[in-house]
Amino acid sequence: MLLNRLWNASIHTRTFLRRWMPTNFLLDALRTRRGLRWGVPAMLLGLVYLLEAVTCTGLIQQGWSKWLYLVFFLTLWNALKFLFFGPWSLVLLVRARGREMRVHSSAGHTKPV
Repeated sequence: MLLNRLWNASIHTRTFLRRWMPTNFLLDALRTRRGLRWGVPAMLLGLVYLLEAVTCTGLIQQGWSKWLYLVFFLTLWNALKFLFFGPWSLVLLVRARGREMRVHSSAGHTKPV
């Protein structure tokens, strides 16, 4: 019974986050074939999120509200998503180009000299 409730709560949480969080929209756009080339530059956005997370911890140490830990965890999570997606986008791009080359060569096309 408890496991069923946890399972349903996790499904609803994931659905909410996939639908309403802007970073997920951006990552979905980056996962397209045209967006893969922007994966490494998007890592810079991950650095901005990481800087924001560090700023939150500094503010908390200076006596600001402990509620900033929520902002800290959210920005840290977004930073990790973008920082890990950069190298992964290179892997996906190499795979896509390999597929395109195989399709192109199987269609009987040759490169002009």
